[in-house]
Amino acid sequence: MNTLLRELKHDLPASVVVFFVAVPLCLGIALASGAPLFAGLIAGVVGGIVVGAASGSPLGVSGPAAGLAVIVLNAIATLGGSFEAFLAAVVLAGLLQILMGFVGLGSIAYYFPSSVIKGMLTGIGLLIIIKQIPHALGTFPAPGAAGEASATAAGDGIGALLAAITPGALVVAAVSLTLLLLWDGVLAPRFKPFRMLPGPLAAVAVGILLSSLFASGALPWSLAAHQMVAIPIAGSIAEFLGQHSTPDFSVLARTEVYVVALVLALVASIETLLCVEATDRLDPQKRITPTNRELKAQGLGNVVSGMIGGLPITQVIVRSSANITFGGRTKLSAILHGVWIMVSIATVPWLLNRIPLATLAAVLFVVGYKLAKPSLFQQMYRHGWEQFVPFLATVAGILATDLLRGIAIGMGVAVVVVLHHNLRNPFTLQQHAPGSEEYRIQLAEEVSFLNKGRILEQLAAVPPRARVVIDATRSKVIDFDVREILRDFHRSASAREIAVEFRGLTLS
Repeated sequence: MNTLLRELKHDLPASVVVFFVAVPLCLGIALASGAPLFAGLIAGVVGGIVVGAASGSPLGVSGPAAGLAVIVLNAIATLGGSFEAFLAAVVLAGLLQILMGFVGLGSIAYYFPSSVIKGMLTGIGLLIIIKQIPHALGTFPAPGAAGEASATAAGDGIGALLAAITPGALVVAAVSLTLLLLWDGVLAPRFKPFRMLPGPLAAVAVGILLSSLFASGALPWSLAAHQMVAIPIAGSIAEFLGQHSTPDFSVLARTEVYVVALVLALVASIETLLCVEATDRLDPQKRITPTNRELKAQGLGNVVSGMIGGLPITQVIVRSSANITFGGRTKLSAILHGVWIMVSIATVPWLLNRIPLATLAAVLFVVGYKLAKPSLFQQMYRHGWEQFVPFLATVAGILATDLLRGIAIGMGVAVVVVLHHNLRNPFTLQQHAPGSEEYRIQLAEEVSFLNKGRILEQLAAVPPRARVVIDATRSKVIDFDVREILRDFHRSASAREIAVEFRGLTLS
C-alpha cells in the first residue's frame, strides 16, 4: 500500500489518460459485440477496480477486448439473442478461468503456434472492420426495421444500399477517421501537446460537436436516434442500479451455454496471457507477472462482470501500453481508471449519449487495422511458408466460418506442417566419401510410424555390397513399426551383400 501511495503522482495522471482511451473503446467494443453499450462500460469498471486489485500485473489494464467482440456477437446469436443467457455463460467462463489458474494453466498460450495466434488476431481485426461498415455508412437498420431493410437490399441490390446511406453518419465517420489518422501519423509524433491527449478522445469530442451542429441545424445533415449512443439516464441511485442486467441461470440446462463458456474462457485466457507477455516486455522495470494469479484475477472479474451485466474481460494491450506510455508505475493506475469510468456513467451519461455510433465505428476501424495491418501479412510471408500458410488458413477460416472453426482450421494446418517436417526428416543420410559405398544413417530423436515410408525408401535405395551404419545414439523414441523395418532390413541385407552395423540400438 505504501508503494502504491508513493507512486500516486505518476499513477494518477496515467489513470486519467487510460480512462479517456478506455471509454470510447468500451462503447465501441460493446457496439461491435451486439451488446448493450452500458455492458461495455460495466466491463471497464470491473476490469479496472476488481481485476486491477486482484491482479499481480503492475501495469496491465483490463476491460472489454476487441478480440472477443466477434465471439460475443456470435455467442449472443447462438443463445437465441438473449443477453441474459449470455451473461450466465460469462459467469461460467470466469469460474473456468479461476479453475485454470489453480491447476497451473498460466502457460496455455505457449501451446498455440504464433502463426495461428497472429492469424486469429488478424481475422478478428478484419471482422471488426467489416461489422462496423454499416454504422459508418448509417445503413444499420433501426430496431424493428431489420427485416424490411434486408428485403429491400435483396430486391434492389447496390442501388438500395447506396440509397440507404445516411450522409450525416458518413460525414461523422469520415471526419473522425481522418482525425484519428492525422493524430497518430502526423500530430502526435511532431507536437508534444497532441501526445498528451489520446486520439480516440479527440475523435469522440469532434463527434459530439458534429452531432450538436446537426441537431441545431447549423449543418444540413442529421442523425437518427438509433445512430447515437443510448445509455439509460437514471433519476436516482435505485434506478441506476436497476439498469444492470442479471444472468439468466435457467439456461444452464442447455449444452450450448457450456460451449460458449468454454470458448470464452479459452480465448479470453489466451488473449490475456499474450497481453501479459507483451506488457512485461514494455515494463521499464522488467517485472514479471505471475500468470496463474492473472488467470484467477481475470476469472474473478468475469464472474463479477457477468453477474452485474457486463461484457467478458481480458487484459488489453491498447490500454496497458497507454498506461506505460503515460507514466503508470503500479496497478493503482488501473484501479483508478475503473473508478473514473464508474463516476462518468453515474454523473454524465447525457454527455456520452451525444456520441454518434459512426464515431465509435471510426475508432474501431483503427483498432481493426492495427490488428490486421498489411505489413503483418508481408512479415508472415517473409518468415516462410511454414508460418504463412497456417496464418493465412486461420484468417481465411475465421472470415469464412467463425472464430472457433477458424482457429481449428489454422491449428489443423499447423499440425500438417509439423507432420510434413516430421515425415521428411526422420533421419539424416551421410555418405562416407563421394562415390563410396559406405553410408551412415543418423536417426532423429523421435522416429514414429509416420516415418516408415521415408525410411523404407532410403533403405531400399542402398546399393548392393554397401556398408551401412544405422546410428540411434541420439534417438529417445523409436516406434515399434520402425524397429520392425530395421529388423527386416538387417535380415535381408546378407542376400544383397550389405554389411549393417547398429549403434545405440538393440533390435532383439
